[in-house]
Amino acid sequence: MPSKVEKWKDEVYGNEIREHLMEFAEKGWDAIPEDEHDAWFERFKWWGLYHQRSGQESYFMMRIGTPNGVIKPGQLEVIGEIAKEYATGPVDNPEFGEAYCDWTTRQSIQLHWIKLEDIPEIFEKLEAVGLGTQQACGDSWRNIVGCPVAGKDKHEHVDAWPVAEDLHETFKGNDDYSNLPRKWKVAIAGCDEGCGQGDINDLAFEPAEKDGELGFNVRIGGGLSRKEPRLARDIDVWVPPEQAADVAHGMSSLFRDYGDREDRFNARIKFLMDEWGPEKMRSVLQEEYVDFELPTAGEDMRDQYSYNTGSQDGHNDHVGIHEQKDGNYYIGLNVLVGRMGADDVLELAELADEYGSGEVRLTQRQNIIVTDVPEENLDEFTSEPLLENYSPDPSPFMRGSIACTGTEYCSLSIVETKNRQVRYARWLKDNVELPEDHKDFHIHLSGCTASCAQPQIADVSLRGMKTRKDGEPVEALDIGLGGGLGDDPRFADWVEMRVPADEVPGAIKNLVNNFEDAREGGETFRDFVEDRDEETLAEMVEPEETDYHDPYMHNTKMTWYPYAEDDDMQSSPAPTDGSGEPLPSDD
Repeated sequence: MPSKVEKWKDEVYGNEIREHLMEFAEKGWDAIPEDEHDAWFERFKWWGLYHQRSGQESYFMMRIGTPNGVIKPGQLEVIGEIAKEYATGPVDNPEFGEAYCDWTTRQSIQLHWIKLEDIPEIFEKLEAVGLGTQQACGDSWRNIVGCPVAGKDKHEHVDAWPVAEDLHETFKGNDDYSNLPRKWKVAIAGCDEGCGQGDINDLAFEPAEKDGELGFNVRIGGGLSRKEPRLARDIDVWVPPEQAADVAHGMSSLFRDYGDREDRFNARIKFLMDEWGPEKMRSVLQEEYVDFELPTAGEDMRDQYSYNTGSQDGHNDHVGIHEQKDGNYYIGLNVLVGRMGADDVLELAELADEYGSGEVRLTQRQNIIVTDVPEENLDEFTSEPLLENYSPDPSPFMRGSIACTGTEYCSLSIVETKNRQVRYARWLKDNVELPEDHKDFHIHLSGCTASCAQPQIADVSLRGMKTRKDGEPVEALDIGLGGGLGDDPRFADWVEMRVPADEVPGAIKNLVNNFEDAREGGETFRDFVEDRDEETLAEMVEPEETDYHDPYMHNTKMTWYPYAEDDDMQSSPAPTDGSGEPLPSDD
């Protein structure tokens, strides 16, 4: 039997949701029948809207899709203006203030505290500059990710940006692909550094050469969620750039027709790959979904990949000052945990116009890049006061920090994440010294097993849990080690479970010190972890209390907002009307 979500989708889904959404926006929150909340909230996702968690009723997270992370001139200013005007909630965040943008691990933008009544105005402002929220969430094509400097990078073999644009224009809003069994994540990159992170996507196009022609090899079935991570598998297919959309059509159609619609936990292409294997996947694609003979795979460039590999060579990310192939420069700015205040977003938009072309790009490491800066502008740009907070040359602990949304807004998360990882990074920066040859050290904090912060591919992986300490329930984290991508990708080994959150910085400090003492020769941290068993690694972690202070040890999931002075559920002002005033209680 189809799942209840499939039944809701059979009634209303895809583009037609917008008409209903606009009706609800006009009439207000109370117009959504209470017994239909779950159905409508599921549908709203297709238009980039997630209802926030318990205690925040009537407020939404809005996701704006930017394929390949490209934000064209004039768009960043509008994003900042929308955040400042509409993404302000009833309580300020103690680290980030009252309004901010989140840059995500899928090169998208998230805004919080969005009111249903404001959505028509927001859509109008976004669409006026070529932005939108369509299919930013939901069971459809998600935001296409890839090399954020496609078309500009000196290491590029195939310009993947026109292909990503073509995929975006072909499949976004296309009714034939609007109702898939679950989300469909696509990565494309044409450089030899692996920054598309294709290994953890449903469909990946990776640069490869065949018979002297450059194109893409195809991989299928990657993903991180549900404690069942998979690496995308090679299906022995190569395509030239002009046929990438045909193969993408075939694979997403295959998933539409054969994906599991009865059990949403199994409704991902990675589980179909488990069942069929690469040979059958290729065979069905060839026989049923494409009308030309699929060439076998070409010679890939995976042995050159450096992005998120832990190799300490080449690009592990895009932070820093880098020359473009046209002689201009792009400057990658570190945005700690991907969150930037609305005023800072607006200031950066001005700087991008002043010193570059006005274009910026988002990375899968939650950072932002200013492109097209002439060499003569570099000194002035990098001397701007804003870059004191968003540095192109940050500490490895600041540079390597990624965090998901956490209990601040997310109903799935078990622990607070963003503010905690900020505090972790600052403490580690002041108290821990990495070996001199380690400039990159990635710490990813995910609030639950959904893995939005991609913890399995970090040097140190943190995953939200609960435990008891001194007889009291406290927030805790599982600790994993040694994950990363590249030519030899591997997922982290989970070596220590349910560590109280205030003991995690001490555990990382002890781990780094033990690594430096025990490493052999020039061993990288990732190689060090790979060569030792879990028992040995667990002994090196050594959780310990330090002078680090964690104000979020209580059960933040049971608060209406973790940072409110009166944070119990009964103190929540929600639900509120379009002006943010509490609505009358039904009692």
